[in-house]
Amino acid sequence: MYNRQIYTFVQVADCGSFSKAAENLFISTVSVMKQVNTLESHIGVKLFERTNHGVLLTSAGHSIYEDAKQIIQASGNAIERARQIAGKEQYVIRVGTSLLRPCKILIDLWSKIDGGNLPFQIKIVPFNDDHISMNSTLESLGKEIDCFVGPCGSIQWMKQYNVHLLGMYKCCIAVSRKHRLAKKKLLKWEDLYGETLVLVKRGEALVLDRLRDEIEAKYPQIHIMDTPNFYDADVFNKCEQMNYLMETLDIWSELHPSLVTIPVEWDYELPYGIVYANEPSKAFAAFIDAIANASL
Repeated sequence: MYNRQIYTFVQVADCGSFSKAAENLFISTVSVMKQVNTLESHIGVKLFERTNHGVLLTSAGHSIYEDAKQIIQASGNAIERARQIAGKEQYVIRVGTSLLRPCKILIDLWSKIDGGNLPFQIKIVPFNDDHISMNSTLESLGKEIDCFVGPCGSIQWMKQYNVHLLGMYKCCIAVSRKHRLAKKKLLKWEDLYGETLVLVKRGEALVLDRLRDEIEAKYPQIHIMDTPNFYDADVFNKCEQMNYLMETLDIWSELHPSLVTIPVEWDYELPYGIVYANEPSKAFAAFIDAIANASL
């Protein structure tokens, strides 16, 4: 019900670059740029300042951006109301997805549950994993998106949001393919001596705090380097460039082409599940119930 160029414009603004928006939209960077250029030409104002580090909204762009988000939301609401009037009520479940928190595990699970008779339509909403984007995504739960799937052992998240557990994933070590440990099939504690291990800072996840406690108490030969927040793609890149070790999950084993994920002789696992608002909509509550009942 609205021009597709508006949605593309919002994605570029959220991502801060044409290339990142193109990845999220699964189209080429050139296509994204053409859509934005066409929109600017149609409106008659400049929406972005192009820089070597990405794009920034102009003052006019900020104004259009706020209105565009309302247009997109209003369009979705209008379609939903029309469906209800027509007696074809369909609940749209908005599932967030990103590089480190892909929705595939939920989509695969739902495809096994839904035989085509359940009144749910899944809409995939891309987001970024950096600290600012993650905070924005968390704040939008129950508003702009209904859920996302990923590691859910965060102390703060467990206090502020609901989680439907899907499983546990093993904590492993990721290393550069050029690292001395890269060809090992299983790491022992002694293998880590003298190395720098990147770990999420204390207080973010109970499981990782226990891992940290064991290292500090028993293995002072291992140097711990904190990340200021949860992981994003930049953390993986830095570990590869600096030849650091990195605590990671086996589910992320193919995330970075230059890193190898290796199991360790420890016994640490992180919970992995669906993160959603404390007070979800009735439709999403019914969606979660359908998943929970199918697991019984």
